Amino acid sequence: MGDRAELREPDFRMSREEFRAWAQAQPGRYERWDGVVVAMAPPRVGHALRKANVWAALRRAVREAALPCQALPDGLTVEVDDSDYEPDASLHCGSPLPENAVVVPNPIVLVEVLSPSTSGIDRAMKLREYFRLPSVQHYLIVWPDRWRVVHHRRMGQGIETATLTEGLIGLDPPGIEIGMAEIYAE
Repeated sequence: MGDRAELREPDFRMSREEFRAWAQAQPGRYERWDGVVVAMAPPRVGHALRKANVWAALRRAVREAALPCQALPDGLTVEVDDSDYEPDASLHCGSPLPENAVVVPNPIVLVEVLSPSTSGIDRAMKLREYFRLPSVQHYLIVWPDRWRVVHHRRMGQGIETATLTEGLIGLDPPGIEIGMAEIYAE
């Protein structure tokens, strides 16, 4: 996600339906955290490059493995209880999503590229929230300015965490690998 700052209105709460209708008419991007609307500032270049590269790496890996999956860029919503998040990339496997879909209903992989203002949110709140979805098997947290990816992986009833600075990131399921060099290529 880009840098974000919460809106200043003291009670800027909306239902999911109100939020969707409202957000489509706004110039900018927003998320909804536990019913509260949060503005997202534009991303910096390093952030934009990392999220584009991780999406391209996922897309390449899915194509090479000939899997029935869609690598999706930012802009689509992942719903968790009363929150609507826009991860920087996601991977959906199964039947293709309709062209007019705005929600990724059963993501298997979610990716966030860290921003200065939301680093704590991405590393704590979203970690807990994303793994509340039974479909999520992997959550990657990508540093924009140095070779570092934290890979959280569902393992039975728990979550295994590994920090990578080189090599390949194994995402099984669905049975693909993406390279650190792909994520950090210019």
